[in-house]
Amino acid sequence: MKKKIVSVLLCVAMVATMAVGCGGKKTDGDGGSSKGGDKLVYWAMWSEDEPQAKVIKDAIAKYTEDTGVKVDVQFKGRNGQREGLQPALDAKQNIDLFDEDVNRVNGTWGKYLMDLEDMAKDYEAEHGNETLFKIARNAYGQTHDGDDTLHTIPYQPSIFGFFYNKTLFDKAGIEAVPTTWEELDAACAKLKEAGITPITADDAYMTSFIGMHLARYIGQDGVKSLVTGEEVNGESVKWDDPRVLAAAESFADFAEKGYFSKNIATNKYPAGQNQEFAPGEAAIVICGSWLPNEAKESVADDLEWGYFNYPSVPDGTDDSTANNIANQVFAINKDSKMADEAFELITYITTGEFDKKMTEEALCIPTDKANSDAWPTELAGVKEGFDATTTYYDWAAGVESNNDLTPVLQQNTLDLAAGKIDAAGFITAMTKAAGQ
Repeated sequence: MKKKIVSVLLCVAMVATMAVGCGGKKTDGDGGSSKGGDKLVYWAMWSEDEPQAKVIKDAIAKYTEDTGVKVDVQFKGRNGQREGLQPALDAKQNIDLFDEDVNRVNGTWGKYLMDLEDMAKDYEAEHGNETLFKIARNAYGQTHDGDDTLHTIPYQPSIFGFFYNKTLFDKAGIEAVPTTWEELDAACAKLKEAGITPITADDAYMTSFIGMHLARYIGQDGVKSLVTGEEVNGESVKWDDPRVLAAAESFADFAEKGYFSKNIATNKYPAGQNQEFAPGEAAIVICGSWLPNEAKESVADDLEWGYFNYPSVPDGTDDSTANNIANQVFAINKDSKMADEAFELITYITTGEFDKKMTEEALCIPTDKANSDAWPTELAGVKEGFDATTTYYDWAAGVESNNDLTPVLQQNTLDLAAGKIDAAGFITAMTKAAGQ
């Protein structure tokens, strides 16, 4: 596929050169033409000093060398992308392609996306990870009346769960990875007895922590109903539901037993992951599979990376095969006049040489199924949990579906983990906040 598109672009470039030779004057534009040599405008979610940006720049250099198409890449960072992209698109500013989280792109920015179903057919067959493409289609369908047409190309896949330090587990005599809440309880007891902090976390992930925990008891639809106050796919759950209380009680039980870090109420991201887990002070941290890349400057020499999916709970709705697998995605502006060139650039970044380089530089999960053996050593333990996942949660299992309630939920979860309130106090506070 790549050779065919490159050949077409080279032919177009030759025709453009001939036109210039006959007296026409060609200038580099900011898009608006599909002629080779025009600038392709790409707004990137990365900051320029991140390893992902470095790989992307290398891929762009190779793309331009091969095709003659120049790329104006603008590294906006997360905040710049989230705050600036939509106003720019509304103003019809020339932007050919952009990237961000799968749900944000397909949901919030869905009306700006080009249908990629036909364009990506060969790409998907050759390179596409079935799970990631399913998630991408579903993310669009959730906000477009069930329309699961492909509008985005996945890359940088991730999973959210528990990372653990195998060295500390061995020191505490833990022989098996926990798969149930009872097994996690037993493991934490051994860690505490060995003088090791069992679990730490950062404020940025506390809603995800409680969201995953609640979802084990009531499922993701139950979680969404709980926080929105509305029925979701037949599920209607209130804060006084006995299952919600059971979830709060099991969480509070861990706090009472001293399993959570003494700093959990004050850990500002990334203090928990970088100052407690990575140096070997805490054995377990809840985070996404981007953790090894973010914490690599703080990792103890003897830390051996391990991972397990969020455990199942007694009489729960979901077990450890239900997880938040997500990814960033590329999208092409539906108004782009350089869609073929944009898609070819996406192919350069997300497949083959540069996809593999991304796993090496950013310590991330490979995107191209042809690179399925290229998992970084730090994420070797993640692969089993990733492959075992059959139910796909949204971010935080949907617990952030009500923006007004999220800050209150975060604070009360921190208080619950720190032992400042008990389960009944948590339920009372959330019931009041939800106006129930």
